[in-house]
Amino acid sequence: MDRILKIFKIKDLRNKVFFVLALLIVFRVAAAIPVPGVDLVELKRFFQNNQLFGLISTFTGGGLNSFSIVMLGLGPYITASIIMQLLTMIFPSLEEIYKYEGEAGRRRFNQYSRMLTVPLAMLQGYGFMVLLSRQGVITNLDLFGWINSLMIITAGSVFLMWLGELISEKNIGNGVSLLIFAGIVASFPTEISQTIATYTSGQFFTFIAFIAIALVVIAGVVYLTEAQRNIPINYARRVRGNRVFGGVSTYLPMRVNNAGVMPIIFALSLLLFPGMIANFFSTSSVTILASISRFFSIFVQNQMIYNSFYFILVVLFTYFYTAVTFDPKSISENIQKQGGYIPGIRPGQPTAQFLLHLLNRVTLVGAMFLGLIAILPAIVQSFTGITAFTVGGTSILIVGSVVLEIMKALDAQLSMYEY
Repeated sequence: MDRILKIFKIKDLRNKVFFVLALLIVFRVAAAIPVPGVDLVELKRFFQNNQLFGLISTFTGGGLNSFSIVMLGLGPYITASIIMQLLTMIFPSLEEIYKYEGEAGRRRFNQYSRMLTVPLAMLQGYGFMVLLSRQGVITNLDLFGWINSLMIITAGSVFLMWLGELISEKNIGNGVSLLIFAGIVASFPTEISQTIATYTSGQFFTFIAFIAIALVVIAGVVYLTEAQRNIPINYARRVRGNRVFGGVSTYLPMRVNNAGVMPIIFALSLLLFPGMIANFFSTSSVTILASISRFFSIFVQNQMIYNSFYFILVVLFTYFYTAVTFDPKSISENIQKQGGYIPGIRPGQPTAQFLLHLLNRVTLVGAMFLGLIAILPAIVQSFTGITAFTVGGTSILIVGSVVLEIMKALDAQLSMYEY
C-alpha cells in the first residue's frame, strides 16, 4: 500500500501510470469495434467449435472473437521480429547493425521490423478473411468491401504496434507483453462465468482438482520466474596512490527463465502463420499445392501433433532468445576489463566457456518448464474435461511475469526518484 501511495505522490510517475492505463483502455475499445460485413452469430459458433482459434483469440485480446479492427493483435509485429532475429544469423550486416552499432543500430533494426509488419499483417488478415468466408462468417462483401476490410485490419495491427511502443517508452513494462496481458485479463470474467454456468454437482471433485492445479501452476510460475543461479565474482584489489580499489566479492545472476514469456509468444505466432497460409492455398487450382495445404491443415488440427510441435518450438525459442539476450563472451570481456574473475576459472575464453556451459544447463530447466506450461491447457482438459475455463498455463505465466515485471519497473522508478 505504501508503494502505491508513493507512486501517486510523484507527479511524473503518476502521469506515466495513467498514460499507460489510458492506452490499455483505448486497446480494449478498439477490440470491441467489429469489421463491417461479419455475421457475429456464425462467428461465435465457429469459435465454440474451434479451440485452437479460441486460444489464438485470447492472445489478440479477444479481438478475433468479435472480428474487430485489431483482430490480428500483435501477431504480425511479433512474427516480423522473429524473422528479423533469424535473419541476423544469415546476414552478417544485419547482425552488425543489431549488436555493434549501439542504440542507433537497434532503432534502425526495429524500423525494419515495423516495415515488415505491414505485408505480414496484410497476408495474415487475408488468410483469416478467406478462412472465415468459407465458414459463412463473412458474407455480402464485394471486391471493394474485401479491400476495405483488409486495409482496416492491417491498420489495426499497425496501430497496436504503435500503442505497444508508446507504452514501452514509459519504462513501466514491455508494451507488447502489457497489451497481451490486458487481453488475457479481459477474458477472465467471461470464462469464469461460463465455468460456473456449466457446473454440476457431479463435478465437485473435478473442480477441486482443477483449482488445486491452478494454484500449483501459479506457485510454480512465480517461483521459476524469480529463480536464478548466482555466479560468484571476485574483483582484484588495486592500489592507486593512497587509495585502494576493488577487493570485493559479488555475484552474476543467471535466471532460470531468462527469456521470460517471449518464447511462448514467438511459438504461437509461428504456429499461426503457416496455418493461415495453408488455409489460403487449400482451394488452390494447383492440385499439388492444394493437397499439401489440406494435409498441413489436418496436421495442425491434430491436438497431439500440434502440442508436440508447440512444446518443441517453445524449447527452441527459449534457447534462441536466451542466446540473443545473454552473451557469455561479452559478459566475460566486461568482467575481465573491470578486474573481476570467477573463483577457480581463468579470465577470458575459459570464463566465457564456463558461462556458456552453465547457461545451457540452466536454460534447459527453464525451457522444459516453459514447454510444459505451454501445453498444460491440453493436459488439464484431458484429465478434468473442463473446457470453459482452461488452466491456461501460458496465460498464467504471462499474467504473472508481466505483474512481476511491472512491480520491478515501478520499484526502479521509485528508487530513481528517491535518489
